[in-house]
Amino acid sequence: MPRLVLAADDPRLLALQQVAMTQGRVVSRRQIYDLGLTRWHVRGQLRARRWSRVGDQAVSLHTGALTADGQRWAAVFQGGPRAHLDGASALVAGGLQRFIEERIRVTVPRGARVRRTPLFDIRQTRRWSADDVMPTGIPRARPAVAAVRGALWAVSDRQATLLLTMAVQQRLARAEDIGIELLRIRRDKRRRMLHAVVLDLLEGAGSLGELEVSRLLRRRGLPRPDRQVLRRAGRRRYYLDLYWERWKLVVEIDGIQHAWAENVVPDALRQNVLSMAGDTVLRLPLLGLRLAPDEFLDQIEAALIARGWTRPA
Repeated sequence: MPRLVLAADDPRLLALQQVAMTQGRVVSRRQIYDLGLTRWHVRGQLRARRWSRVGDQAVSLHTGALTADGQRWAAVFQGGPRAHLDGASALVAGGLQRFIEERIRVTVPRGARVRRTPLFDIRQTRRWSADDVMPTGIPRARPAVAAVRGALWAVSDRQATLLLTMAVQQRLARAEDIGIELLRIRRDKRRRMLHAVVLDLLEGAGSLGELEVSRLLRRRGLPRPDRQVLRRAGRRRYYLDLYWERWKLVVEIDGIQHAWAENVVPDALRQNVLSMAGDTVLRLPLLGLRLAPDEFLDQIEAALIARGWTRPA
């Protein structure tokens, strides 16, 4: 039986530590064995409490808490040689901020062996393709692919919409690329809704939003607004999305581009000009139109009533 305790200057251990430094200090058993170490060496390090086991396919070269990177690498190792991060997990690994993933999601091809563990969410998919995986770094789906799959697997339409919106807003994926990937999806109960969200994210979606809001206003029995009304203030020209001149009410429909830094100042100047002229300005983000349409319509109706409108008897 080989010696179980590895010397600190053992070249195999030093090589393994170099590999681990790029993987959150986590390595796979295959990587360990490829360097000439055996399962007896692993067992000895575990018994000596120098290393710790993560699932049955990965080992942490320390006994403390795993970093986020370490957890992701352990999840991929648990999935097997063709596994990769997918959905929201792939986006978070690629830099997505302010999105909380419940469990790390890993995808493997249909028919691959799935080593079940409560630590990670490892699933087969018929949509697996090597072309969908990033060529460098931790194995993970390309951002546009990950955004679509994450939206399909989301626990609700709300979460799906937020994930797509955040991926575009944080510049991880272009709406055009997400739209192309979405065309690959032939059957899914959420497909039509996601197509509508992608249209909102594309340029020119404002006019689509105006049409939909106008349709919802008619359904509610609210008065018809004028659309794209030109207003001037000094050298600046502004177009109001929806305007009820009689009641001096403006509704601005905000696509994702309104949240980008280059649009914050112009939007603020426009709203200030309208407020100084005595208009009431309400903002309706397209995301809100998808997630809470009735609440925003309630606000529009309340504003009209406050400005003197009465519902016909």
